[in-house]
Amino acid sequence: MMHGDSDIQTNGENDNAIASAACAIHHHFQIQSLPPNLNQFNSSVYSPRGPTTAHLLKHGEEESDHEKIEAPHLTGFWLKLFLKLLEAPLVGSLIISYLKKENKMVEILKNTVIPEAPMFKPEFPPQEPETGVVLLEEGGKPIERVELALKCLPDYDPANNWSSDTCASFCYWKIRDYAHAYRSKLTTPSIVAERFISAIDVFNNKMPPAPLLISCDPEHIRKQAAVSTQRFEEGKPLSILDGIFVAIKDDIDCYPHPSKGGTTFFHEIRPVEEDAVSVSRLRSCGVILVGKANMHELGLGTTGNNPNYGTARNPHDPKRYTGGSSSGPAAIVSSGLCSAALGTDGGGSIRIPSSLCGVVGLKSTYGRTDMTGSLCDSGTVEIIGAITSTVEDAILVYAAILGSSIDDTIALKPSLPCLPDLSSHDSSSTLESIRLGKYTEWFNDVFSTDISEKCEDVLNHLSETYGCKTVEIVIPELREMRTAHLVSIGSESLSGLNPEVEDGNAEKFTCDTRTNLALFRSFTASDYVSAQCLRRRIMYFHMEIFKNVDVIVTPTTGMTAPLIPSNALKSGETDLQVTGNLMRFIVTANLLGLPAISVPVGYDKQGLPIGLQLIGRPWCEATILHLAAAIEEQCASPKKKPLQFYDILKGCVGASQHDENLVSITLLHKSSFFFNHSKSVLTLC
Repeated sequence: MMHGDSDIQTNGENDNAIASAACAIHHHFQIQSLPPNLNQFNSSVYSPRGPTTAHLLKHGEEESDHEKIEAPHLTGFWLKLFLKLLEAPLVGSLIISYLKKENKMVEILKNTVIPEAPMFKPEFPPQEPETGVVLLEEGGKPIERVELALKCLPDYDPANNWSSDTCASFCYWKIRDYAHAYRSKLTTPSIVAERFISAIDVFNNKMPPAPLLISCDPEHIRKQAAVSTQRFEEGKPLSILDGIFVAIKDDIDCYPHPSKGGTTFFHEIRPVEEDAVSVSRLRSCGVILVGKANMHELGLGTTGNNPNYGTARNPHDPKRYTGGSSSGPAAIVSSGLCSAALGTDGGGSIRIPSSLCGVVGLKSTYGRTDMTGSLCDSGTVEIIGAITSTVEDAILVYAAILGSSIDDTIALKPSLPCLPDLSSHDSSSTLESIRLGKYTEWFNDVFSTDISEKCEDVLNHLSETYGCKTVEIVIPELREMRTAHLVSIGSESLSGLNPEVEDGNAEKFTCDTRTNLALFRSFTASDYVSAQCLRRRIMYFHMEIFKNVDVIVTPTTGMTAPLIPSNALKSGETDLQVTGNLMRFIVTANLLGLPAISVPVGYDKQGLPIGLQLIGRPWCEATILHLAAAIEEQCASPKKKPLQFYDILKGCVGASQHDENLVSITLLHKSSFFFNHSKSVLTLC
């Protein structure tokens, strides 16, 4: 592991005060109240209580948050044996108690006095309005929001993407490219549907299995495509999203597909009767819903490993994980088969696979999108969000699905949603005022220097090109934050699963899911309350930081895509070292409900994608989207075509030779191909 320079320059009194308040936990087993100059915050939500005594950190002195996670890496027989011991009444309790003690969870949750009151779901103070934005009507129709979002985008020139030499350099087709092709009668949704179905057949025939979709009905896709094609023939497309292929993660309802959550049985106890709210909003815009995408079982993992159906592979290197838990959504977008996918993000499950697969992953503010109709609709850390190939596509999908539930509108009082006005000639000047917060020691805590150096290059480019100022910050109590998140998501997940687990279904889960559930069962009510006290405290720290910066920048993950152990495919694996590396920068946005986006910025020496994460102030999605768009346009390295890539718009296939042959045979057999509808042609790029 590499770490940053210990001589950190902080941003004045606030950073020193925040750091001083944090250090007490490490020295006295008691978290002290925040210092007086932090108590001036104008909200009872964030005013800490208790006596004010704090040890001040000297310049350059910092708490150490680089402790190694103490847990075994197990697959195959040893994982099964460990699980057997873990579920044994006496031995299991001893093992879990030992692991929790070694990772200081007992110290944090039971042996520490936390003076703050609990915060059971994110609560935000009023925020300064964003600049250079267009306001949306949250209660309006999705089609109207998408139309307004379209007007926020830069001018579209089809000549840039529709030149004769389409294989000279790689870039993903945007949603507007599909819309142009449909409206110009270069192709139709029905033709594209046949190409999609043929490519999915290839994935379904792989050995060992590596499905992108675990529920897919080709006839249902054809019917949707035929209706969309008819609308284009009549000159009446519903929106820019009409005819766009979108996959839905298997824990979000998409009628008539079952929602299994990556399990083998969950659909039997929870039938799907209608679309989730977010899916319904997309359907109203004319998208073609292709099915339910693969995922890590119940979302309780960061790799995407799924022994039940097969593990989705990283399109950039099929020997490696996609990341998870939204493994199928990220892989299907990265491979070119869908312009967008919906995922859920309770612990980086959108941003981690997006980073590892080289695509864009947007997590909105907690409560910004309605979670009704998802398996995780009652938690306090999860959201439904978009995975797309480009930032502008993320803007369009986000505009379609946003809108708080009635309960969240009342409880959270969200500000009006808005989008960055990228069509304005003054949009670049807006970037000049954005202050980027960087905690250097944390930023550099990565598995490979390729990651931190590439992300650092982007920050330098932002400064040189747009004048963005980088401000050094200190974020205290990172270990406490990770613990609070684990207890929160673990307790809430177990609570939602208890009826099914008690009904004797626990043994139907995979080994790593059962391992996680065994840990979650050890959390007590007092642990959960302590975690919520920490949430309030850590929220306060971040709101103070956001008085001096607009965005916190980190690498998205602490490592690039890990290799898949061969013996992990059949029975799964547990590797908390990998989990720690993948989640190092992730949990802030989940525990505190902040908006965040992962945008691809380049590749490591092995050619694996690297993502940069932008964490924004509450309800300030427009700021991080604007900054992400600038990074995508000016700062990121040229894109590499994934090893497994399928151009279903023009018919190019960029996969292994075996896959090319399969797709060629299938496509030539099934469809009238390419832009003239009378002759079958396959172009290999």
